[in-house]
Amino acid sequence: MMKISTNSKKDVYIHAAIITLLLMVLFFGFFFVYLPWSTNHGDAITVPNLKGLTMEEAENLLDERNLDFEVTDSTFTAGVKPLTVLSQYPLENSKVKQGRKIYLTINTETAPMIKLPKLTEMSVRSAEQQLLVSGLLKPDLEYQNDSRQNEVLEVKFEGTKIDAGSLIAKGSKVTLVVGNGTNSVEMDVPCVVGQLYDEAQIVIKGSGLQIGTVIYDPTSTEPAGTIIKQNPECENGNKVHSGDMVDLWVAGNPPN
Repeated sequence: MMKISTNSKKDVYIHAAIITLLLMVLFFGFFFVYLPWSTNHGDAITVPNLKGLTMEEAENLLDERNLDFEVTDSTFTAGVKPLTVLSQYPLENSKVKQGRKIYLTINTETAPMIKLPKLTEMSVRSAEQQLLVSGLLKPDLEYQNDSRQNEVLEVKFEGTKIDAGSLIAKGSKVTLVVGNGTNSVEMDVPCVVGQLYDEAQIVIKGSGLQIGTVIYDPTSTEPAGTIIKQNPECENGNKVHSGDMVDLWVAGNPPN
């Protein structure tokens, strides 16, 4: 039997260091080399990517690799075919043993019904964002002559007008009817010359027109607040569209 010399404290320290080093090598070798190797050796399987596959395709692919599956959740995603895999666990390229169960989340077969949000009187961009947040697809746009440019006038689904609060399948596409900024209906220019400014405002706005630039003339001999000129003029058969501007010249000084 080999004897270890311990004639001095130095020999004892050397031998203790050697023994400690050997124990550390054995420890790390067992836990970080042998154990992982023995655990995965011969039966480690790479998990395939199942996202986007139908249930039948996913099942066939897992069968080929001796893996099992279980559907643990279902949700609805617009634009994705029913019964399509949305997510999986373990993730693709994970190493697992034969027979391991892969947990799947799939797209539901039937879309849930949701309430159509209020979209009228909104801008096209705001309405599109509201639809996407609600789980509906980006809408088609239908423009019509109206002075309310890029404003949603009404909403259609499958050619029929629908109101806010109507039930519609999640993932559906609606059509937004939007004003193009013009009005095809022409009208005569109302005459407001000689009227007081407050009266002229009522006439112009009541005709579907807007007050444009207002210019005051302190040199006018007409009573203060009287309309002395307008543009466009109401003579010579001038025509305007709904929403057009009418500029006014007013006698006197502007109000403080």
